[in-house]
Amino acid sequence: MTIPLIDDDQLDELEREFVGRVRGRVLEIGAGDGENFGAFDPGIEWIGLEPDAKRRAELATRAREWRHAAEPLDAVAESIPLPDASVDAVVGTYVLCSVTDPAAALAEIRRVLVPGGRVVFVDHVVAPPGTLKRAVQRVATPFSKRFCHGCHWDRDTERALVEAGFAGGDVRRLRVRSAPFGPVPMLLFDGRAPGG
Repeated sequence: MTIPLIDDDQLDELEREFVGRVRGRVLEIGAGDGENFGAFDPGIEWIGLEPDAKRRAELATRAREWRHAAEPLDAVAESIPLPDASVDAVVGTYVLCSVTDPAAALAEIRRVLVPGGRVVFVDHVVAPPGTLKRAVQRVATPFSKRFCHGCHWDRDTERALVEAGFAGGDVRRLRVRSAPFGPVPMLLFDGRAPGG
C-alpha cells in the first residue's frame, strides 16, 4: 500500500480537523505556546500541560486571549498532576516524539482519561523498515534529541499507542514533503482508551 504524499498546508488542515474533534474537558500535553487554540472547538474546557517555563508563560498569555481560565500545568506527560478519570480527551501534537518515557506517558494519559476517552495525536514517526529514510532517522536522532527539544525522529508511536491499549478509530499514515532528506513519515491518530 502506498502511503499518501502531502504538503505542509494539507498537513495543517488535517491537524486542525483532528484537534477540532475533541469535546468536553480536554488535556493538551506539551501544549507549547498555544498553536492549537484556533483548532479547538470553542466549547471545550481546556487544560494545558507544558514543562518548558518560557513556553508555558507564552501559553498562559495565549490561553487567556482564547478565554481559557485554567493556568497551564508545570509538569511532564510522565507525571500528570490530575486525578484519575478526570478528562474526556487528551491531545498531543509533536509531543510523543520528545517525551522521555513514552510508555509511562501513555500510562498516565490512560489514567487521567475517563473510560473510553478520546486521544488525538499528531507526530512524525519512524519510516518503514529497510528504507533509507529510516537509516537517516537512526543517525540523526542522537542530534535531534539534543538540539530539538528531545525529539526522537525514530519513534514508533503507533506501536506504542497500541501497546498502551488505545484503539485507533481514524489512523492515517502520511508522508509530508521535505528537503533535503525526502518526505517525513507522519501519523495522525484519533482513538479511544479502553472501557466506556
